[in-house]
Amino acid sequence: MVTTEYYLRSIERLLIVSQNLCLAHSLEEITKIVLLAVRELTHSDGATFAILDNGFSYYVDENAITPVLKGQRFPVNLDISGWVMMNRKTRIIENILNEQQVYIHVYKHNFIESMTVVPICSEKPVGAIGAYWSNHHQGTTEELEILELLAKSTAVAVENLQVYSQLKRELSDHTIALEKANTLLQKEIQKSKAMEAEVRRLSLTDELTGLNNRRGFFLLAEQQLRLSKRSKIHTGVMFFELHRLADIKEQFGIGLAEDAVIELSRLLKRSFRNSDTLGRISEDEFVVLIQGYSLTVDVIEERVKTNVSEFNQAHHLPFSLIVNIGVKDYNYSSTISLENMITLAHANVYERQD
Repeated sequence: MVTTEYYLRSIERLLIVSQNLCLAHSLEEITKIVLLAVRELTHSDGATFAILDNGFSYYVDENAITPVLKGQRFPVNLDISGWVMMNRKTRIIENILNEQQVYIHVYKHNFIESMTVVPICSEKPVGAIGAYWSNHHQGTTEELEILELLAKSTAVAVENLQVYSQLKRELSDHTIALEKANTLLQKEIQKSKAMEAEVRRLSLTDELTGLNNRRGFFLLAEQQLRLSKRSKIHTGVMFFELHRLADIKEQFGIGLAEDAVIELSRLLKRSFRNSDTLGRISEDEFVVLIQGYSLTVDVIEERVKTNVSEFNQAHHLPFSLIVNIGVKDYNYSSTISLENMITLAHANVYERQD
């Protein structure tokens, strides 16, 4: 729950940061926006922004109470940010003094112990964004995803800045040319906004089925549960398990196994309303949060069974789809968590089979 709330708040903050980056017209503006965001999103003791400069890793800016790297230059092969830029790979270091690839004299005289550095990637290395901590820090998957999404938005902002600066120099006082530059810049901003929307969609969507993935389902379903409490609406969770998917994969191959998952997702979409929240939470498991549980669950369950039966009769696949169903209702006065609701709905699958 805490991780989910952190990720949602971080995504919302990241969208605001990305919009501000689109409007930045100098490297100094970009670095200030990015470093402040890194500190806020990771709760780190410091944040760095490095760029490539004639074979050196140059720390153009740093956000910390006591900056230790700002203004310094190190050969790219002797520096963590340099390594990240040249290899275009993220680097996570829990204890910097244990790193054999890092020249210890750079860090042994300051308080830095843990670092996470992500590349600002484009067609060629652009820079690196770093977060560091004075104590041992073990980052989470969500934290790393947020930093990498921030780096992608930063790359777009830097590219926009380069386009804008180049056009401004070349076209100078020519009014028509300046209008063209502004048009191109606006297109880049629109591309950036489209990329932000796509990044957010991909982070919450199951690639195979187009349904919400586990993270996306929990984010949306938690919001719906809070709304049901305020509105005093009964809700419920339905759990669907694609029976013996592993056997299908072994006997018929991965391709047909994925077809089975896709077909079941389509049947579920047809069976539920737009107000219901659907998600694929594991390879063979789907969940649905239903609004107005007591009035609709029996009807919807029968609808799902009918749709599956009709699909099997049409012989679209060399095997029949078998779906195990479990249900758990939720009273708006209940304090049970969504995770436990899903667990109980899953257990209901086996209760029905006994």
